[in-house]
Amino acid sequence: MEFQDISLIKGYHAHIYFDEATVELAKALCEEAGKLFGVTVGRMHHRAIGPHPSWSCQLAFGRNEYVDLLSWLALNRKGLTILIHPLTGNDLKDHTDYASWMGEPQALKLEVLK
Repeated sequence: MEFQDISLIKGYHAHIYFDEATVELAKALCEEAGKLFGVTVGRMHHRAIGPHPSWSCQLAFGRNEYVDLLSWLALNRKGLTILIHPLTGNDLKDHTDYASWMGEPQALKLEVLK
């Protein structure tokens, strides 16, 4: 079996999924994550964008923030679904093989990554 070296990981994205009913919850979660952890908070997309099937907001962060940020998200996501993936340069694998989920996994639009 061949193992990958973690030096491939240049950072991470956490995509917070939301809808009309949960937009304020998602906004508050993303803003607080930005304040507490100094992560880069992306725009609140009120439409499906890229491979994401739902409205979403992206948190971009480094390897050093991984444990604390994900621990905090696990305790504070209040039912929101979150896709977490590394940035290795292989978008397809990053969003599939290397990805993890908090909440209910969603079917991504993988054709945009190929």
